[in-house]
Amino acid sequence: MDSISLELQLRRVRLALETQISHPYLEKYIPKPVIDNDKLMILTSLMNTTDLPESKKDHYIITTMLVQIALDTHDLVANQSAEQESLQYKKKRQLTVLAGDYYSGLYYYLLSKLDDVAMIHVLASAIKEINELKMVAYYNKPDTIQDWMRTVKQIESLLIQRVAEQIQGTEINTLSEEWLLMTRLTKEKQHVLSSGQSLLLDVMTRHELAQNPKKQAVQLMEGAIQKSMQKMETAVNQLPLKFHQLTTYVHDLLNEYSRKNTKVVEEG
Repeated sequence: MDSISLELQLRRVRLALETQISHPYLEKYIPKPVIDNDKLMILTSLMNTTDLPESKKDHYIITTMLVQIALDTHDLVANQSAEQESLQYKKKRQLTVLAGDYYSGLYYYLLSKLDDVAMIHVLASAIKEINELKMVAYYNKPDTIQDWMRTVKQIESLLIQRVAEQIQGTEINTLSEEWLLMTRLTKEKQHVLSSGQSLLLDVMTRHELAQNPKKQAVQLMEGAIQKSMQKMETAVNQLPLKFHQLTTYVHDLLNEYSRKNTKVVEEG
């Protein structure tokens, strides 16, 4: 598949996914779900290494992305006490929970149409594992921040890894781990700098793991991002030829990130 065909495929799958998650009533009260372009690219590249028909590839990509969207939507439910909640906030909170359940139901429906018990089991098991990891990352005190980051790395990449195992594409696992951790930490860093809030900052503050949590959180994330980029460079260069388009994409991504980072340092 050439780059133009891949781009058309990504657009087709994205459009189908947007159609699936469109719900006019929910969109009146809660933000429309964000489709993770990196995960979409990884899944599409994975499926393109198989001999599956195009329609089945699309179904697997869409259903897996629906699982991801459902997990992400449930994460939007804030831990605010009932006494603090306004009536409007309660409604938004309840609708967010229902939206996550709605997206989960969609993926079960789509997989049932394929009559694929094995993939249903893979995704259901991944959901269970991810929710258990989230309990550790969000509520338990980590021994070190590095332990917390390792847990977050698993949360971000486990769904794709389980799908990769199912279709015999585990060569991509190391790259996806570091790539998705880098993306997550970049977002967390942006949250800290723009609003002074992030999950890592909450963990550090709640468990008194730092004297200057905001400053140390940014420093830790910057260091971890650089390490992940180095590991990505190594991992992408070791991918088999069948992932050549993904290899090009990742090299472009790393070059763009390095360029932006250099610009920020120079301006700073």
